[in-house]
Amino acid sequence: MLTLTSPYRTVLHRVPAGAKLAVLAGSALVLLPLRDPFWVAGVMAVVGLVYAGLGLRFARHGLALLRPLWIFALVIVLWQAWRGDLGAGFAIAGKMLAAVALANLVTLTTQLAQMMALVERLAAPLARVGVAPRVLALAMALVIRFTPVLMGKAEMLTQAWRARATGRAGWRIVVPLVLVALDDADHVAEALRARGGI
Repeated sequence: MLTLTSPYRTVLHRVPAGAKLAVLAGSALVLLPLRDPFWVAGVMAVVGLVYAGLGLRFARHGLALLRPLWIFALVIVLWQAWRGDLGAGFAIAGKMLAAVALANLVTLTTQLAQMMALVERLAAPLARVGVAPRVLALAMALVIRFTPVLMGKAEMLTQAWRARATGRAGWRIVVPLVLVALDDADHVAEALRARGGI
């Protein structure tokens, strides 16, 4: 769940966050035991039809969000092919893509405030053991909000490296990216304190 709410409105935007998360959990339980690549392909087709049914622009947006996963899917397939089980490679890669697509579907159609309210309600029993539900909900919201931001900044650092050098950036941008993340965290902490904290 690395995305923010989609600008393209769909019928799923009106479905409560709890119901969508329950369906997501159920889908994960169905996906997990699947081993046959044909069944996995069927699940992927169903997920694709759900996206397409929500509109062409929404489907394109959802497909674009899966683009970074293709390299991982390729590595999984090649590894399993090298081990002599190509079918398992397709099944594992397909399950990964379907699971992330479903998780993105929930995030794309659910406002962050709704997710926070749901997590806060679900975490209410943890208050008895000293865990503040509001802090947990805020932490989850910050992870969801800032993961794409950090990915964008990593891409900017990579482009800056390419403009100045001929080789691949690779590990060389790790330290600058960590410093950027720490700087952002400091700014967010200051903003929270200025608004009364949590």
